[in-house]
Amino acid sequence: MRGLVLFIVMSALELVHAPCVRAEAARAPDVGALTRELVLEPPGGQRSAPLDLDAAMRVLNIPSVGIEIIDIARGGTSIVRPLGSKPQLYQAASLSKLVTAVAALRLVERGRLDLDRDVNDDLHVWHLPPSDFTRERKVTLRGLLSMTAGIGVPGYTGYLPGEQLPNLLQILDGKAPANSPPVRVVAVPGSGYAYSGGGYEIVQALIETMTRRRFPDAMRTLVLRPIRMGDSSFAQPLPDLVAKRAERGHRADGSELPDGWRVMPELAAGGLWSTSRDMARLLTVIARAWRGESARVLKPETARMLIAPQNGGPYGLGGAVAGSGNDLVLMKRGQNVGYQSYVLLFPARGQGMVVMTSSDNGTTLATALIRRAAAVYGWKLGELKD
Repeated sequence: MRGLVLFIVMSALELVHAPCVRAEAARAPDVGALTRELVLEPPGGQRSAPLDLDAAMRVLNIPSVGIEIIDIARGGTSIVRPLGSKPQLYQAASLSKLVTAVAALRLVERGRLDLDRDVNDDLHVWHLPPSDFTRERKVTLRGLLSMTAGIGVPGYTGYLPGEQLPNLLQILDGKAPANSPPVRVVAVPGSGYAYSGGGYEIVQALIETMTRRRFPDAMRTLVLRPIRMGDSSFAQPLPDLVAKRAERGHRADGSELPDGWRVMPELAAGGLWSTSRDMARLLTVIARAWRGESARVLKPETARMLIAPQNGGPYGLGGAVAGSGNDLVLMKRGQNVGYQSYVLLFPARGQGMVVMTSSDNGTTLATALIRRAAAVYGWKLGELKD
């Protein structure tokens, strides 16, 4: 099957300094079992009989998928169905938010940003307009990263290749040629959780302000290069040479998107192009920091804050969080037009999974794969969240 990549990414380091959680003994991975007995449960559709991966992809009209299993404890890498030296590029969609959160937290560690300071104190070129909602409680970076800042604009739909693209200020103010509403406070900050891509565009403005660099360049320095995510880029539109490696997006019926994909100038919210291998590297770095095994990119205390519910909501600092102890899990879904992905990480177990697809049916496949991996590895899973 074209476009299938399945890896197990692990670390050779021993389990040390796990924060108050006993890591379970590693179970030998049964890689083949992950691609068998997949049960599809499409929204509004009928639950399927168990299928192998190839059959599931045919049923869902999915031409390409990248899959990685992270298992830090076992200290090795197993590659199944390799496709050559260059893995496929996918639009990571909202997985971009987790990468953006790591960059923002690195600036917090350096004292350049503060999780609980009014973001308007750090924004120079653009400011959130005053509002009755912010009279007593201000918008903070902690609120933005945890989706509890009271910011509107849940998501973005992108632009056809060749269309005029808005700059960041036009996106934030909802001015032409932006096709999205202005980013504004629509509820009292800290009063509740509400998914907001717009909030991450404010984070983009903070990162650009604090680094004095364009967002793609800042992200390359803060995250992509240190984590060796060499196949990942926030360039929108993609340079022609890189675009040749990009998987083209597909509708649910299997038809290809006109010109291949939508261009996403809302970089922090959904503008990352990446591979399943690079996203697995990111999760591995987060897990090792959480476990106290490394402070090279994030300090352990920062990683543990990232994977902890914030402001009473279901989100940590960059992704949804559930469970506790060995069952603590970080989850993030990505959904752009023509591309759907999912990542999850059990930091105490040192295990996780990445699924990236070039299809509007990708979430259905990712859910089936994750449920199958849970059965194989003994993960305790509840509802998969955004």
